[in-house]
Amino acid sequence: MDGGSQRQYRPLWWRCYRYLEMEIETGTEPLTVLDLYGMFTGYPFEEKGAFSSSDPTLSNIWTVGWRTARLCAGETYFDCPYYEQYQYTGDTRIQALISLYVAGDDRLMRKAINDFSHSFIPEGLPQSRYPSADPQIIPTYSLFWISMIHDYWMHRTDDAFILSHKKGIRDVLAWFEARQRADGMLGKVEWWNFVDWAWPWEEDSRMGGVPKGAFTGGSSILSLQYAYTLYQAADLFDYWGDPKTARTYRKQARTLTEATYAQCWDNTRRILADTPEKQDFSQHANILAVLTDAVPAKEQSALIQRIAGDTSLTQCTFYFKFYLFEALKKTHLGDAFLPELAPWHDMLAMGLSTFAENPEPTRSDCHAWSASPNYELLSLVCGINTAAPGFSRVRIEPFLGNLTQVSGRVPHPKGMISVEFRREGSQLSGSITLPEGLSGELLWEGKKVALSPGKQEIRP
Repeated sequence: MDGGSQRQYRPLWWRCYRYLEMEIETGTEPLTVLDLYGMFTGYPFEEKGAFSSSDPTLSNIWTVGWRTARLCAGETYFDCPYYEQYQYTGDTRIQALISLYVAGDDRLMRKAINDFSHSFIPEGLPQSRYPSADPQIIPTYSLFWISMIHDYWMHRTDDAFILSHKKGIRDVLAWFEARQRADGMLGKVEWWNFVDWAWPWEEDSRMGGVPKGAFTGGSSILSLQYAYTLYQAADLFDYWGDPKTARTYRKQARTLTEATYAQCWDNTRRILADTPEKQDFSQHANILAVLTDAVPAKEQSALIQRIAGDTSLTQCTFYFKFYLFEALKKTHLGDAFLPELAPWHDMLAMGLSTFAENPEPTRSDCHAWSASPNYELLSLVCGINTAAPGFSRVRIEPFLGNLTQVSGRVPHPKGMISVEFRREGSQLSGSITLPEGLSGELLWEGKKVALSPGKQEIRP
């Protein structure tokens, strides 16, 4: 201090904090603190979506999840506001869906897709985090970049933007095709093959989150994620009027899924192994087997129920639970979603005001991929989902679990989608309001009801 008045001190970059401690040591003159304040810095999201239910604890999950998502977005999305502040593709896909459903804002999503497209290395892969002066390659995240483009296509009408990434999609898939083995599964995949923090960090390799078979070849998880992405790319190429490429991608995907099932399915345990050696088993492999139809459709519900209760398997951490939730949705087992939120309730009980990266011990206490319940409360519990490119149709299939009442609101390019449901046993009642120009269908207990623009009452 120089003895002058009205001096202002502030950090050169914003900080993430929960508590602030001041230590003041004066000399012969007193120091007068005139003001002390914090300024919130972040992307200007508006909370247009909403969720409420007969369980008030879910409102706490909603509030903390949205705070987590907001704190992890500025000039770009980023994984956490305290440590790296990097925009990672795996995190960003989840963050973008939350943004669409809660804020109705696609601008950071578009920017993120473009950012990653500007990061390609000569081999044909985008970097796993970008913008960044320190290049890093996670091949699985390259696949999720394509998934992000598919998500955007399903929720927004923006043909020129989607088409601008056609070459990048081809390049990524060609890179993986070059590493496919003669037996149909993926072979050795270079770089950091991160899947989930379920596999521990190894200091020798300076890598973690890597399942068996990723470096040596024969990983069912990597093979099935590649197939998952091929199916999404095939949808895009069909839309672009290129059915030949779409057929090629679907054929490659079927080769991968059939080879993985043939080599990794364990008839004794009735689950898919992580590799053909059948020594390691995870929830992850079986989730992807469901999402890609590697397992016959009639067996998928039973498989998901088996892996949900089998603690001998490598368990999903907060990040990959997003894909477990998507598998519950696909197999019409959405009523099992709410019990899966136990780890989020545990974080609230610990006093966290944002959701952490991992179960304890964790480093980051604010990590946006753990805000995925905000998306699922709307897309799974309320059941609001896009049913056609550009969100031109809506498919509403609610899963209330043990709730007796839910209401939700999702911003749509044409207006607001609002639902209010009450459940008594297997009977559903309530109302659905769709904006002008949007139609779709309601699914409940195996029955379909056509939906039209405006408000419609749902009666048992």
